[in-house]
Amino acid sequence: MLRTGFRVLYKTTGRRSLSSATAQEKAAISPSFKVQDSNDFVERVKKSKVPVIVDFFATWCNPCRLLTPRIEQVVAEKQGKIVLAKVDIDENTDLALDYEVGSVPVLIAMKDGKVLGKLVGLQDTDKLRTFVNKYADA
Repeated sequence: MLRTGFRVLYKTTGRRSLSSATAQEKAAISPSFKVQDSNDFVERVKKSKVPVIVDFFATWCNPCRLLTPRIEQVVAEKQGKIVLAKVDIDENTDLALDYEVGSVPVLIAMKDGKVLGKLVGLQDTDKLRTFVNKYADA
């Protein structure tokens, strides 16, 4: 998988290393990424050409720990039609407040900077798959 990602990166950018790739090029290779700050959120989520599922989580949250592998698996199944952005609410409190996250975990579907849908709480894989499929082709 990793070698394939580097081949795709090299063919599309002419670069050999992932470290020299831009944030959007890295996002194109990886189906998920962690948001570093508000500027990173704007660049990688709001300006994304593909729909984005934003996972608001906390490291101390047990339901979040159970949800993460489920949503990562479902997003990976879509093979780049949708990406997953993970936002730690303790590191990015302002983003959590902007999107009215009162409890975690919260999943928000976005495209072109607009909120399309929201799921709150721990969900089973079937409900996650339905949620992701609804917005993957948006």
